[in-house]
Amino acid sequence: MKSITKIFVLAGMVAFSMSANAQKIKTVEGDPSVLKNESNINIEFTYDNISVGKFDNEKDYIKKKTDEYNAKDPGRGDIWAKNWINDRQARYEPKFTDLYIITSHKTLSKDAKYTMIFKTLSIEPGYNVAGGMVAFGGRKNAEIDAEVWIVETANRSNKVAVLSVTNAPGGTWGGYDYDTGTRIAESYAISGKKLAKYIY
Repeated sequence: MKSITKIFVLAGMVAFSMSANAQKIKTVEGDPSVLKNESNINIEFTYDNISVGKFDNEKDYIKKKTDEYNAKDPGRGDIWAKNWINDRQARYEPKFTDLYIITSHKTLSKDAKYTMIFKTLSIEPGYNVAGGMVAFGGRKNAEIDAEVWIVETANRSNKVAVLSVTNAPGGTWGGYDYDTGTRIAESYAISGKKLAKYIY
């Protein structure tokens, strides 16, 4: 029994490691190093025209999931749809911001010279079933892709740099991330941490 447990644990660690290493950040244009001499930064988020999983349109994904949940348990889908949107400010943004600030040792301020706009482009919600047993295909990490704009706060049309974030993985150790929001929130957390390391 112990050997079987070790297999599951090792499989989970390998999958997490491979997914984490898959994340890529690159500078598309400009120079993000202008932030190095700044003691603070403003951070904002946008969610325009997001694709979700196999759906090119987020609205189609929300409708499908809402209808599915409501068919099984009336009202559950409506709650899920509300949480899907509310999780942005309640979970994703705080995770990203906290890890970015902690890693960069900067201060968050709306009066900062520069504003970082994290534009989510796509979300892969992932899944976790059967206790997250990787060996049986029971889990898949969430992932997000994003474009990051660094602009002057007082003059948003002055775009200082653009970066791309691809395949940012989201999952928790122990396999208890059955909730979609938990997995996606971790994608934002790792994005904040890795982005700060990349820039600073």
